Amino acid sequence: MTVYGADAVCASCAQVPPAKATAEWLEAALTRKYGDRITVRYVDINQPKTGQDRLFCDKIKADEYFYPLLVAGETILGEGFISLRPVQQYIERQE
Repeated sequence: MTVYGADAVCASCAQVPPAKATAEWLEAALTRKYGDRITVRYVDINQPKTGQDRLFCDKIKADEYFYPLLVAGETILGEGFISLRPVQQYIERQE
């Protein structure tokens, strides 16, 4: 899973924790429940690492998505405020 975001909080998401903190929280919560089967990586929208990263980062910059944006493969699991329940449901459907 990948969390896309930036150091600055999204203007529309002033009450939401920063994206990097969201990635850290999500990784801790998922590791407790699923162990090492799930990994969460953080990608700064200004420093994409792969072609897929660049695609999502460009869409965030074009205001198509809010950040933090949580993506698993090509499935968007949340944007802005990330909730744990939909993420867990997605994981359980994949198993």
